[in-house]
Amino acid sequence: MDAVASGAVRPAARRRAGAAALWVLQAALAAVFAGAGLTKLGGSPEMVQLFADIGAGQPLRYVVGALEVAGAAGLLVPRLAAPAAVGLTALMAGATVTNVVVLGVGPAMTLGLLAAAGVVAWRRRDRLRAPLRR
Repeated sequence: MDAVASGAVRPAARRRAGAAALWVLQAALAAVFAGAGLTKLGGSPEMVQLFADIGAGQPLRYVVGALEVAGAAGLLVPRLAAPAAVGLTALMAGATVTNVVVLGVGPAMTLGLLAAAGVVAWRRRDRLRAPLRR
């Protein structure tokens, strides 16, 4: 009986641990994106210079900052976590291309954030399909 009971508990415990780890990842991503977005929106001299170097102008800095803050908030709302993660994944894809092609900077950080947001989007994919079924 103990073998059966312990066998039944392990998958449930693993699911809980996986769910907790996913929430920790979402919270960490939210903190990173909120910080980055607020830095852009706040007009940090480094961000002003970065967007000047990109050549797209300061309005893009505001758009990217707002998207990062909105994505960070969305990651913390269960219903919005999946679409927020998809949006942040797309944002990081654009940032990766910009870093490599325009700025000539290595893509490690943006690819890491892209991968982490992609994991959240994939693990929360059931939330993406639910509205389509209604």
